[in-house]
Amino acid sequence: MDHESFFGLFPVGFLIPILAIFMPVAIVGIVFWHKARERELEAHKEMRMREMEHQMKMKQLELEIEKAKAAKPPEPASKAGA
Repeated sequence: MDHESFFGLFPVGFLIPILAIFMPVAIVGIVFWHKARERELEAHKEMRMREMEHQMKMKQLELEIEKAKAAKPPEPASKAGA
């Protein structure tokens, strides 16, 4: 077996430059992926917060509608049909 080859397929002199180019590309790709993932998680967190705020506002509006209906006197039957 030749010690100058990698599994008998690639000569070491050919493989080292390829790996030297691939390693920084892989590192940059991992860093970009990590940053994109952090932005995605932050966007999801912000969306959940907005959704909870919206639900709270909707509940408050429903309570106000219920209060308004309870405070409003019922209409006579004769006006409701006209």
